[in-house]
This record gives sequence, structure tokens and C-alpha cells, in this order.
Amino acid sequence: MDLIKIILAVILPPLGTAMEVGLSKHFWFNIVLTLLGYIPGIVHAVYIIARR
Repeated sequence: MDLIKIILAVILPPLGTAMEVGLSKHFWFNIVLTLLGYIPGIVHAVYIIARR
């Protein structure tokens, strides 16, 4: 299941984050990072998925 979340995190980082933590502060932070730059959003999403 984590592999699917990581693939979604690479395609659309907020979606991968939302699947892992829901609509928490991490999700909103990931949206901001993705808007500022796509790569920081991916890194944050993969980090959130990998740490759990």
C-alpha cells in the first residue's frame, strides 16, 4: 500500500499526503510546498509516507 501512496505522491503530492494523514496540518503544508515548487512538495509527501 505504501508503494501506491509514494507513486501518487510523485504524481500529485497533496493526494499522497492526504491518503496518509488526512486533512491535517501536514496536508495543508504540502499544498503550500507544492505551490511554491513541485519538488519540495514531492520530498515532503514521500517523507510523511516513509516515516509512518
